Amino acid sequence: MARPRQVLLTRERIVEAAAALVDAEGLEAVSVRRLATELGVAGPSLYHHFATKAEILDAVADAVIAQVDTSAFGTTEWAKALRLWAQSYHAVLAAHPNIVPVLAQGPGRRPAALAMADTVYGALIAAGWSPSRATHIGALLRYLVTGSALGSFALGFPGDPELYEKYPHLHRAHHLAEHRARVDEGAFVLGLETLVSGLESLLQNGVER
Repeated sequence: MARPRQVLLTRERIVEAAAALVDAEGLEAVSVRRLATELGVAGPSLYHHFATKAEILDAVADAVIAQVDTSAFGTTEWAKALRLWAQSYHAVLAAHPNIVPVLAQGPGRRPAALAMADTVYGALIAAGWSPSRATHIGALLRYLVTGSALGSFALGFPGDPELYEKYPHLHRAHHLAEHRARVDEGAFVLGLETLVSGLESLLQNGVER
C-alpha cells in the first residue's frame, strides 16, 4: 500500500494561511498551533521557516505591501505618481485593515516595504526635493494612508441623536455612520489632494525644498 502523501510546507503557504486568518479574525487569531491545524501539519514544522509569530506577521505585512502599485514612479510626473501610489496604498490597506497595526510600525526589515520606500524616496529626489524634504513627504503620505486605514471617523459617532443634544454643532452626527464610505473616503481624497497640491506649489515656487 502506498504511503500517505506528505503535505509540502513552504513559506508561501504559511504566509497565505496566516494572511487569511488575519483578514478573517484579526492578529490575535494567528498562532503556530492554529496555523499548523489550518495547514494540516505538525506545529514544529513551521519553525523550519519562521522562528516566531512576529516573523510570520512581518511576512504577512510584507506580502500586503507587495500588492501596492508603485509603477507610476519613473514613468509619470512625480505629483501624479504620488497620487496614484497613495491611492493604491490606501486601497490595499482598506482591503486588509487587520494588518495595519503591524504596518504602522514602519518597514523594519521587510523587503517589499523597503523597496517601496526606496522607490518613493528616489522619485522625490529626482523631482528636485532635498533628502530631508523627501523624507518628510514620504512620512506624511504614510501617516495619511495608515491613519485613514486604522479606523473610521464616521463610525466613531454613535447613532443616538439624544447623545448630541448638548452639542448644537453635532446635531446631525448620528447620521455619520450611515454615510461611512462617503465620509471616510471623502476625507482621504481631500487630504491627499490638499497635501499633494500644496507640495506642488512649494516645489514650483522653490520654497522649502
